[in-house]
Amino acid sequence: MKNHISVKVTTTYIENQSSPAQDRYVFAYTITISNIGEIAARLISRHWIITSGDGSEQEVRGEGVVGEQPYIKPGASYKYTSGTVMELPVGSMRGSYQMISDDNEEFDAIIPPFTLSIPHALH
Repeated sequence: MKNHISVKVTTTYIENQSSPAQDRYVFAYTITISNIGEIAARLISRHWIITSGDGSEQEVRGEGVVGEQPYIKPGASYKYTSGTVMELPVGSMRGSYQMISDDNEEFDAIIPPFTLSIPHALH
């Protein structure tokens, strides 16, 4: 496949920045974006859908990731860590990265859904 981007995610609950009594739950997520396609591409923007445990959704759009618009060659990966604050101890995120390849083809790299939860909240 010419344009093929793989997105893998790991998450961490940041207990020392959270305050359950104030409905504040802080999560970090580390994302590895791998270009397993045949042509280099640049990440232009992102689109997140953050779903809280009660089903409410928040959309976030913006340029790049962590202030960068990484250029990812075939066989290479780009890794970054960011975070989000939620009002409930469980939620999820999903979305896409808007990419442009070296041959000026625009495409979306899908970010598969991942769960954010405090330890032992899900069994």
